[in-house]
Amino acid sequence: MGFPLNESALRRCQPLLANPALFHAHTQRQEGGAQLIDCGVFAAGGVEAGLAMAEVCLAGLGSVSLVPGRPDVWPGPAVCVRTDHPVAACMASQYAGWQVAGGKYFAMGSGPMRAARGREPLFDEIGHREQPTQVVGVLESGKLPPVEICELLASECGVDEEQVTLLVAPTRSIAGTIQVVARSLETALHKLHTLKFDLSRVVAGYGHAPLPPSAADDLEAIGRTNDAVLYGGEATIWVRGDDASLEHLGPQIPSSASRDYGRPFSEIFARYDRDFYKIDPLMFSPAAVTLMNLDTGRCLRFGEPNPQVLASSFLGGSGRKS
Repeated sequence: MGFPLNESALRRCQPLLANPALFHAHTQRQEGGAQLIDCGVFAAGGVEAGLAMAEVCLAGLGSVSLVPGRPDVWPGPAVCVRTDHPVAACMASQYAGWQVAGGKYFAMGSGPMRAARGREPLFDEIGHREQPTQVVGVLESGKLPPVEICELLASECGVDEEQVTLLVAPTRSIAGTIQVVARSLETALHKLHTLKFDLSRVVAGYGHAPLPPSAADDLEAIGRTNDAVLYGGEATIWVRGDDASLEHLGPQIPSSASRDYGRPFSEIFARYDRDFYKIDPLMFSPAAVTLMNLDTGRCLRFGEPNPQVLASSFLGGSGRKS
């Protein structure tokens, strides 16, 4: 069954558009007509803006909330995500598979506008391409997109520019941090896809990861948000089929399977000249993954959180408060 991803996401945007002040957000129409929702660039943004952004990223097919975290991992709240449509919500929408670039502007693009563009080979495998009349996207950036970027997005999605809605926040903002940390389940699914697991076997998913302290700049925020998932994130995925394939792939799913595992992401990022694509792709997954086989009743858990690395990342080099 297919879902109108952009239509569903646009419905989730309505509270933000109707009362942006409630979310500490700003809305504006670009010169070409695109609707921008500023959740942390010039606007203050906030927790509710971050939760809304994360649910828009999921195309309105999942729920995101703040919950008490595991005190033995990080003594603070965690960002929790759940969905009964994980492939559509996470892979066809939430995954940041679009590097939006033009002139001096760059942003990581996610949300259901990716399904309208449909150029990623991923869609050949999972389906969910669509031809909507309106598109919705989320941009992880410290700048609002200029007119030419909005024109580019509209053109690549096959819609008029005034039919484009974009939510924007930098990683360091409250909203930006929340929407990135809400990707614990998405990273687990992406790892399964990387390992050639048949995603049609996936039925439902849940994930959570600790919400890190606010960072002073985007570079530090990128490090902390990645560490939240890599060293503190956990995902539970309900699947069907045989157990043997789960037992075989399981040890490769957590981030600990990577040769780069064990140091804060900021150090790893610097070692590879701040180029994500030089980092071992097996690194990008939660610290722990539980696979629940609905056909056999088996529960298989792989990996564990690493509170020591989290403390080093979130509190500084020593992992202790000064």
